[in-house]
Amino acid sequence: MAADEKNADEREAREIPIEGTEAESGSVEGASAAEAVTDAADQASADQAEGAAEEEADDIAAEAEAVVAEAERVANAEAEAAAMKDRYLRLQAEWDNYRKRTAEEAADMKVRAAEKIMEDVLPVLDDFERAIAHAEQNGEEGLLDGVKAISTKVCQVFAKHGLEPIDPAGQPFDALEHQAVATVPDESVPDETVAQVYQKGYRLGKKVLRPAMVTISSGGPKRENAEKAEEE
Repeated sequence: MAADEKNADEREAREIPIEGTEAESGSVEGASAAEAVTDAADQASADQAEGAAEEEADDIAAEAEAVVAEAERVANAEAEAAAMKDRYLRLQAEWDNYRKRTAEEAADMKVRAAEKIMEDVLPVLDDFERAIAHAEQNGEEGLLDGVKAISTKVCQVFAKHGLEPIDPAGQPFDALEHQAVATVPDESVPDETVAQVYQKGYRLGKKVLRPAMVTISSGGPKRENAEKAEEE
């Protein structure tokens, strides 16, 4: 009996919990969990910071590339503008040279043309001087024939250079080549026929230098061309 009581006491002694053991164990486990949470939080913060740093680095790299690209674009634009300016200046210089050259050539052509005409007119002036000298020495006999000859020679010189007289006596009036200064009644000829030429006109090539001053008839029959124009 005494032995049984002794064993029972030993069992109770083994089952009696040691004070502070469970509390200390829970405290250790709580501390470990808190450390784990802290470590996780620190890791998350570190990862977030690293991600932010990488994102910022990417943004900086993108901005740097954009700046470089813009600088290259500006440099290319400046180079193109410089090339265009240089081309403009060359073209302007070439145009100025061309304008000066053509002006000089036109002036030279004008001088040469005038020289050619004067060379052809000089013999006519010589004839005038000889006619005047002959009239002074021998009187006026033969002066008229000499003046007529000189006039013919002058006309030949001017015709050589393209000058043509406009002498429309008896022709239909043409407002492009004739200048009417008066009208005379005449029923024997068609209306607006040149009756008299007061002053000859002249044309150079197709250009009228001076219209002929004329009188025109009135009161005669209408011309066929004018009648056809009215009918149309």
